Amino acid sequence: MKTKIFLNLAVKDLNRSVVFFTQLGFSFNQKFTNEKGTCLVIDENINVMLLVEEFYQTFTHKEICNTATTSEALISISLESRDKVDEMIEKAIKAGGLEYREKNDYGWMYQRTFFDPDGHHWEVFFMEESQIPEMS
Repeated sequence: MKTKIFLNLAVKDLNRSVVFFTQLGFSFNQKFTNEKGTCLVIDENINVMLLVEEFYQTFTHKEICNTATTSEALISISLESRDKVDEMIEKAIKAGGLEYREKNDYGWMYQRTFFDPDGHHWEVFFMEESQIPEMS
């Protein structure tokens, strides 16, 4: 079995999150879905568990962060092109997300950022790896 990644995020309203990420073009693994959470499929081996806060809290004794004032993680996803990055941001805004910063264009990497309805920080980017400058 290949290694899989399951990132877990606390959400206030599971249905709102499902609608939001569906509008961005993502699908869900129904084997890992019930009223307490769902499995957002990023790729074959990369998943995000969207867990209602009460259920998420059963996995930790720590306080759930307030995403309005605290950064918990930067979730970055590479896409196939600059156009795909722009499309994802447009979909995120239309679905109720918030574009966080101005786009960054480094020539070899194009990056844009949004917050989902729960305030989680998502960065989507296109990177032309053959154009990455050599580090000195």
